[in-house]
Amino acid sequence: MKTLSLLAGVLLPLFLPAFGMAQAQSTGTITMEFDLSAQTKGQEAKLWIPYPLSDENQLISDISVTGDFAESAVYSDQKYSTPILYARWDNDAKSRKLTFSFQVVRKEVVKKDFPAREAAWDPADYARYLEPTSLGPIDGQVKELADKIVAGKSTVQAKAKAVYDWICDNMYRDPNTVGCGSGNVCSLLLTPGGKCTDIHSVFVALCRAAGVPAREIFGIRQGKNDVVDITKWQHCWAEFFLPGYGWVPVDPADVRKMMLKHKLKLTDSKTKEYREYFWGAWDPYRVQLAVGRDLVLNPAQQGAPLNTFGYPYAEVGAKILDWLDPASFTYTITYRR
Repeated sequence: MKTLSLLAGVLLPLFLPAFGMAQAQSTGTITMEFDLSAQTKGQEAKLWIPYPLSDENQLISDISVTGDFAESAVYSDQKYSTPILYARWDNDAKSRKLTFSFQVVRKEVVKKDFPAREAAWDPADYARYLEPTSLGPIDGQVKELADKIVAGKSTVQAKAKAVYDWICDNMYRDPNTVGCGSGNVCSLLLTPGGKCTDIHSVFVALCRAAGVPAREIFGIRQGKNDVVDITKWQHCWAEFFLPGYGWVPVDPADVRKMMLKHKLKLTDSKTKEYREYFWGAWDPYRVQLAVGRDLVLNPAQQGAPLNTFGYPYAEVGAKILDWLDPASFTYTITYRR
């Protein structure tokens, strides 16, 4: 049994002041358990897992990686520097198991004290967050719609708010969507129903088409009970860049989720509350794992660039496992408060 110990808690004294009592926070331990032993024998197996890091919004500590892998390490991709936990088993391995756990303290993020006047900025500095992706074009029908939505708006904040309002008004949560959705923007403009990746992919594409830097964030939700199976609790949220202020959190997908859950209409007062809250705020019940679209992993995967990296990814020989089917993959993710 090999163990990879990674000390992420050494900066705890420096990080604590960011967690003021004025904002809510959520704390727990997340454990990911993988067992690829039942997959095809006699072939090399590789596993890539989104790997959380501490930042101004979350503190990651007590990291543990154990298993019977031949090698394991933490890498990052070259474009977005998204961290990746990688493990490999030799082709003669009889067992392929890995357990990854960490503690997270996540704070509520509220950024609503917007400046009265936007600072000068150079779009070239944010070119990465203004460019198209394979499923998120910013020309053609996307550009035409974005221009209509932001017509008459001259500031970055006003344009982003117009896009946010359009998303809340016109998209909806489709509970039949597989996983978090693929985020195929052109298809979603025809049928605007989906889940979080779908809704935020449209938000990001429309923002970028309107000249507003924006990006998706991929992660997983924390539970609110003592022990919760969160294997299928992946979530995607978004943010846009406001010159002279920084990145602003938004989550119109959770607006639409709450509307579906509580059977709310757009005109209901509770809907208004959700819309106001998620414009400039995220609740603490989430953990950021990855950013970026069209990722080439490190070490590189055999398949095409990953549309998103919010889920674990594995290959056994030439076979790519279905990360949206944890039962056949096989993995489980557990949250303990």
